[in-house]
Amino acid sequence: MDVSGKVLLVNYWAEWCKPCREEIPVLNQLADGNNNIVVVGVNFDNLPIAEIQKQADKLGITFPVLVAEPQGRWGQEKPEVLPSTFIIGTDGRWHKTLVGPQDRDDFISALNL
Repeated sequence: MDVSGKVLLVNYWAEWCKPCREEIPVLNQLADGNNNIVVVGVNFDNLPIAEIQKQADKLGITFPVLVAEPQGRWGQEKPEVLPSTFIIGTDGRWHKTLVGPQDRDDFISALNL
């Protein structure tokens, strides 16, 4: 997955998290509708690969879901609140974390698009 020159949204989700489930269609739209944004998910519960895929399919997630925990890469702790989304700029650096449910306008505003 090539993310160079793109904004990366790293979204932490769990099947049991109702606000996470509500965000997924918006994240799918962002992932599918903008060539300057890459959306990836991280399952909060650190489940086995097969279970993550099963849950992602059940929830209708169309963006890639990472198996390995990535937060240390940007000097951030694993979120304690779901949903949480890290915004990684085109420079590859962490810029902000969105905590709690976001709608499309919230994401667009945070991305300055």
